[in-house]
Amino acid sequence: MKKQKIAFNTFGCKLNFAETSAIARKFQEGEFETVEFKETADIYVIHTCTVTAQAERKCKAAIRQAMKRNPEASVAVIGCYSQLKPDELKKIKGVDIVLGNSEKYSLYDVITAPDRKKNDFADSGLKTSHHFEPGFSVNDRTRSFFKVQDGCDYFCSFCAIPFARGRSRSATIADTLKVAGQISSSGIREIVLTGVNIGDFGRFNGETFLGLLQGLLKEVDIERIRISSVEPELLNNEIIKLVADNPRFMPHFHIPLQSGSNRILALMKRKYKREVFSERVNLIRDLMPDAFIAADVIIGFPGETEEDFEDTCHFISSLPLSSLHVFTYSVRPGTKAAEMDNQIPESEKQKRSKKLHQLSEIKKMDFYQQNRDTVHPVLWESDTDQGYMFGFTDNYIRCKKLYSAEHVNTVESVRLTEIDSEGVFSTIAL
Repeated sequence: MKKQKIAFNTFGCKLNFAETSAIARKFQEGEFETVEFKETADIYVIHTCTVTAQAERKCKAAIRQAMKRNPEASVAVIGCYSQLKPDELKKIKGVDIVLGNSEKYSLYDVITAPDRKKNDFADSGLKTSHHFEPGFSVNDRTRSFFKVQDGCDYFCSFCAIPFARGRSRSATIADTLKVAGQISSSGIREIVLTGVNIGDFGRFNGETFLGLLQGLLKEVDIERIRISSVEPELLNNEIIKLVADNPRFMPHFHIPLQSGSNRILALMKRKYKREVFSERVNLIRDLMPDAFIAADVIIGFPGETEEDFEDTCHFISSLPLSSLHVFTYSVRPGTKAAEMDNQIPESEKQKRSKKLHQLSEIKKMDFYQQNRDTVHPVLWESDTDQGYMFGFTDNYIRCKKLYSAEHVNTVESVRLTEIDSEGVFSTIAL
């Protein structure tokens, strides 16, 4: 029997990529052949994000692209957008499966159901997620995004994620370490710990994120451990010091700031003031001078005055950050911020976004210049372009060298030399 071709396209956070990989593995044998999303397929799976209106537009564009490639294909839309706006998705031509964040793990069963007919709309009730499903990616065989936590209890006034993904939850440390062991045994050299709010790991089990990190060091034979975004108030001094003291942890931090104005942070219902953020950043820089420190910032939040925005710019300028992820505030129906007065005009949002992007580029180039002619370990990946292979240093600087198949998935000590126009360092092996 001819195999059905299935293609996956993932939007949004690293967590989504880890989950897509786990879902796709169920289709690797039997009557399915996995192909690239840009190819003609019988079934297209779109794993969605709903953080911003732009994220939703990208998901809709992907549906149109799939239908253009094969008008007879089935389209399955899964994830956060499906969870929050299933009726909107049902009306789009070609979409015949919509599964929320609990139901998406049953995608294989839905597609292979013996009584399923093409274009018979399928959903599973879109229940609020309570179950925790671990997941990890192994796409390039060098680095794995490892989902250790899901959901969030914070309900910040701008954010729809708690409605899309449910309350905070995770497995026990013991169960999490078992999955980490599976990843390690597959030959992966680096894991990236991901989740919606990973600093909240283990709270309902009487455990902590710090305890998980200590367990990974003690019980899992993985060479490099990278931590994704952690809330400032949860990134305590013990975690920072643990990373600084153990070279298996990569000196790379992603810390959501969202605003440098304490007044706006209060309106956002964030659980810290900007002083906590600066304390964390300065401690990291003191203990790990070469660490990469990125921050998320939202501009154009309702009621953000010019003074608030300038306060944010000055605050960020004063800190030794390496890069910014700048988000333009987008109204999310059902959130507190959507009901607030003093919504900021789009033209003003664009002006503020441009200024912060320029500040981010200054920060990034300063960080790169500080790392020129320094020595770092690089994990080389399999991707090639114009005869070069690429990888990331421990402190998250992208590097390149002439391709060598024997160096794929190896860690090599190199000296960083010149930066090209794409912000990629050339290297000299030591």
